[in-house]
Amino acid sequence: MMNNKIGVQVNFSKGVNLTASFKNVIEMDITSCQLCIWDESMLTKEYADQVNEAVAATGIEITTVWAGWDGPCEWNFTDGPATIGLVPPAYRYSRLCALKKASEFARMIGVKKVVTHVGFIPENPDDPNFTGTVAALRDLCRFMSEREQYFLFETGQETPVTMLRTIQAIGMDNVGINFDTANLILYGKANTLDALDVFGQYVMETHIKDGLYPTDGMQLGAETPAGQGKANLPAVIKKLGELGYTGTLTIEREITGDQQKKDIAMARDLLKQWMAEA
Repeated sequence: MMNNKIGVQVNFSKGVNLTASFKNVIEMDITSCQLCIWDESMLTKEYADQVNEAVAATGIEITTVWAGWDGPCEWNFTDGPATIGLVPPAYRYSRLCALKKASEFARMIGVKKVVTHVGFIPENPDDPNFTGTVAALRDLCRFMSEREQYFLFETGQETPVTMLRTIQAIGMDNVGINFDTANLILYGKANTLDALDVFGQYVMETHIKDGLYPTDGMQLGAETPAGQGKANLPAVIKKLGELGYTGTLTIEREITGDQQKKDIAMARDLLKQWMAEA
């Protein structure tokens, strides 16, 4: 039987009462979270103090900082390759600097893992955007290694083999994966379960999410509630257990409102069932 902690992603933006957000999580019988911050201007001691105060008030555990970056960002197959992550040369340096700031912010709140989408990493290792992205990530990982931190790739926009190749090319021991169980399907890159055969050894955190393959060559597939898509989550949970995964199973549901809360609660209960069965 698996007994991993269950977490949820919490978004932190200006004007958000983080203590209230954390209390809502605790009331759902979930005791950990990933903290997602897109606004680079919030990566300061002032906001770190707010996070620390909210943690002290609620007792929640923050496992990971999910860090965004500046500039345009289009979640599709047409403009996505030119706007997402560190792959686009026009934004690479500024986003590298933003991720270093996220590392410093994570240190201020006592968190050792930082996650982001790197972007549509080229499959060709001789592509200048592959070598340039690897160089930027190696710089970031050296920076984070000095702070005893880990950089994690969010899966999705690259094939599993490309991600494995990128990790190997970086050549650092503080690199891992935040395994989003839906993104590989939403982007049409791989079968979620089979991807673990390629890079399972590097999985350090997860996003428990479900979805469908794309049916439009320009747009991502549709996200679904857990257990209603193509991710085969019961088998994925079992496989993670076989791989010796001891990290958190962090639920991500990218909608808002009451339905989001209902879907998170359903995912929580399903995870408990699947862990028991595994």
